[in-house]
Amino acid sequence: MTDQKNIVETLEAVNEERRRFMDVAGKFGFTAAIVAGASGTLISSEAAAQTANEEKERKKAAKYTMTMATAYIMGASRSYPIMQLDFKENIQNMTNGQVYVKLAPGGQLGAGGALAQKVQGGTIQVAQHSLSNFVPFAPVVDLINLPYFCGANQKFVNLVNSDTWRDTVHPMVEAKGFKPLWYVVIDPRVVAVRKGGNGAIKTPDDMAGVKFRVPGSKMLQQYYRMIGANPTPIAWGETPSAIKQGVADALDPAVGALFVFGFKDILSHVSFTQAVPDSQVFSCNLAWFNSLPKDIQEGIEFASKVTAHQNLSKVPSARAYAMSELAKFGVQFHSLSKDELAQWVARGGHQLPEWNEFKTTLAGDLKTFERLNDAANTPGGLYVHDA
Repeated sequence: MTDQKNIVETLEAVNEERRRFMDVAGKFGFTAAIVAGASGTLISSEAAAQTANEEKERKKAAKYTMTMATAYIMGASRSYPIMQLDFKENIQNMTNGQVYVKLAPGGQLGAGGALAQKVQGGTIQVAQHSLSNFVPFAPVVDLINLPYFCGANQKFVNLVNSDTWRDTVHPMVEAKGFKPLWYVVIDPRVVAVRKGGNGAIKTPDDMAGVKFRVPGSKMLQQYYRMIGANPTPIAWGETPSAIKQGVADALDPAVGALFVFGFKDILSHVSFTQAVPDSQVFSCNLAWFNSLPKDIQEGIEFASKVTAHQNLSKVPSARAYAMSELAKFGVQFHSLSKDELAQWVARGGHQLPEWNEFKTTLAGDLKTFERLNDAANTPGGLYVHDA
């Protein structure tokens, strides 16, 4: 009876919060409502009104409005550090109020490649999407999916903040109308096993015959085949039901993504294999950016740098929260020993000749890849915690 009462009270609280959100959105606008909700002032009419008035004044005082779209709801940064509200605040403050950021979170305007296309076409000014969504515009970016090239957080940060990356990748991306603002560190992809599956996976031998859900990436499909699994391409939207029904036994998003997308009650074991990064980027329409006065451009770039630093500091706490919430449903986590990790690298790492065709096709030649590999292994002054 007590449990039923708690459920009823929870549903009533959720419905009240939704009602208050719609009420504030109707009176003051959607962006004001999400800012009020994120700051905890939604329930208080006076505080919500104050937040809304501040947003209204900021928008009125600004010379430019930037629409920033993401696929993630407000509050997702608690377990998946997208930092969209921080980025909005930083841009507004560091341009001295000359830019007002209108947030469009939660996939309102699309997700992934759809958002990248809208940025490219100038429909919106800024969007968050996976780094892989740049691949159609700059194929070299797909190198991030080479196993054990930049899977560890620190290697990824070293790479995308290096002069080598900027000189190699950015010109191609910019030629297609994009300006990369900052790269979002989430965490490496993991090996997550469904409930009723084969138990914990710690070495490649444990992957024998496992039906492993993979996206469309040919590299990821080859990698899981090399380490003994049976790669099973499944669309992302169909993945939860496929895992639950046993169509696939395991999948590989980062821990934060597993929590955000609702896999908590259908998983049993998660292993930190650190093979490939689950990474994102905030991109901007280049023509719009170049049309801005120099001081505003510098403000946006400084805001990007500051938010990137905030993201790095958020990574371990976001991971810890996601792990804590998943653990409540019985999910067990496994960090690999040096010997276990070495087995994965030996079986499927990018040093193997099977990957040379990908390296030359994407990077142009092996010499260019080696420069990028050196960059991934050279500390550049930024630190991030690794799982």
